[in-house]
Amino acid sequence: MKKKSKMLTLMLTGVLVAGLLSGCGTAASTKSAEEKVFNYGTVAYSVSNLNAGLNPHEAYCGWSALRYGVGETLFKFNEAMELEPWLATDFEQLDDYTVKINLRDDVTFSNGKKMTGEAVKACLDDLIAVHDRAPKDLQIKSITADGQSITITTEIKSPALINYLCDPYGVIIDMEAGVTADKNVVGTGPYVAKKVTDSEINLEANMNYWGGKPKVGTVNVKSILDGDTLTMAMQSGEIDATQGLPYASLELFENNDDYTISSTNTSRVYQAALNYNSAVIKDDAVRQAMAMSIDKDGFTKVLLKGNGTPAIGPFPANFSFGGDAVKAADYDLEGAKKVLEAAGWVDTDGDGIREKDGQKLSIKWLTYISRQELPLLAESVQASYKEVGIDVQVNATDSYKDFLKAGDYDVFANAFVTAPTGDPQYYFTTHVVDGSDYNNGHYHNDKVEALVGQLRNEFDTQKRSDLAVQISQQILDDHAYIYASHLKMSFVMKKGVTGLTAHPSDYYEITADLDINE
Repeated sequence: MKKKSKMLTLMLTGVLVAGLLSGCGTAASTKSAEEKVFNYGTVAYSVSNLNAGLNPHEAYCGWSALRYGVGETLFKFNEAMELEPWLATDFEQLDDYTVKINLRDDVTFSNGKKMTGEAVKACLDDLIAVHDRAPKDLQIKSITADGQSITITTEIKSPALINYLCDPYGVIIDMEAGVTADKNVVGTGPYVAKKVTDSEINLEANMNYWGGKPKVGTVNVKSILDGDTLTMAMQSGEIDATQGLPYASLELFENNDDYTISSTNTSRVYQAALNYNSAVIKDDAVRQAMAMSIDKDGFTKVLLKGNGTPAIGPFPANFSFGGDAVKAADYDLEGAKKVLEAAGWVDTDGDGIREKDGQKLSIKWLTYISRQELPLLAESVQASYKEVGIDVQVNATDSYKDFLKAGDYDVFANAFVTAPTGDPQYYFTTHVVDGSDYNNGHYHNDKVEALVGQLRNEFDTQKRSDLAVQISQQILDDHAYIYASHLKMSFVMKKGVTGLTAHPSDYYEITADLDINE
């Protein structure tokens, strides 16, 4: 049966110091677009974030290409996380395995070359040939091009294919131009990168942009990973806007007429994966007690300064399959003590740490420092776990991948956008099924495997939502992951900066609408 969607409205189960840059003064309103310079500081661009560079076919560099206005995807999300056409005009679901995507006829790459079906096919062919995640997500068998359309055939039923094409790895680039040694690309966006390093990107406006002339001529993006340095750069005027300020610093800019703040709730969650390869984590009672001993409310209200929502499961409440659609262990230190005692974990030597069969109840908690709240979460957990007799050894390092590879951890805590495609499938297929890229807990459950298999093949949105709830609940019942808080993302900008708006997908930042005036 043929289905056609002209303006996709799906129920979706759904950063950097610019003071080191030249030309960092504010632009006057009388300046032309070409004369205006915007300096942007962020914590979200770095080698440790796996997004240094603009090649969308490498790791998470597509996030940088998309965020900083170099590239665009075939479809995008609006603020309600509903699908909208972008470089495409619509799609036709020809059958369960085949989708035809019709392309805009007025789009050119920044080098002047027209975006055609053949150009899009070449880009997607390269993506699935070289990217680490896209082949598993997209399951593409073949792509054919015909003028301003492409037809994609998948290996399996792919109800979330269009959603996946919104992922930043789906940024369309000119493969004839290729990728430079410094990881620069030619996209269709409002900006062209003139310099790309591991810590900064210098951009110039694409004055022939198909979507309208950009309002700012030069954008300088600088990675500033230290929160205090980022805060001071914003206060001193060395940068015009920032993403990723420590939550403790946000209050410096609130209720201040010299600044504007744009905030939104997101599906980025602070989560902890419990390593089933660890002898102590294999104990069900230990995992349960750990889940009962994290003060999510305190972490959100005190350490995040209220800039988040205590999490229950992987997805926030704005999704039908998120929020209180599932149930998790309540914060209950006394209850956690009883669970451990019943399982034979007792403090026999009076040092405050429980033991069992001669083994101390000690946990290696691995996390990283580039997202500044994660070490705070580790400190919070360290304190509350101590109260129930669990010792926590915190290893906060941006070399965390080495420890993951060596298996030298009991818990890995990170921040992850759980519904970047507006659909639940992405999180499950990357985190909980066998062989998934981010199943850092080595978790396996036969029921979860079967339910995810059903989800992969289900086109009905309500049934997809129901399956997502079942899967999430099983993960919580197994205490495989602990979800602490869903993040509220904020941009802080000087008064006079407009067109920079926080988006719940965490994808879109620098656009042709960006402007700066005194």
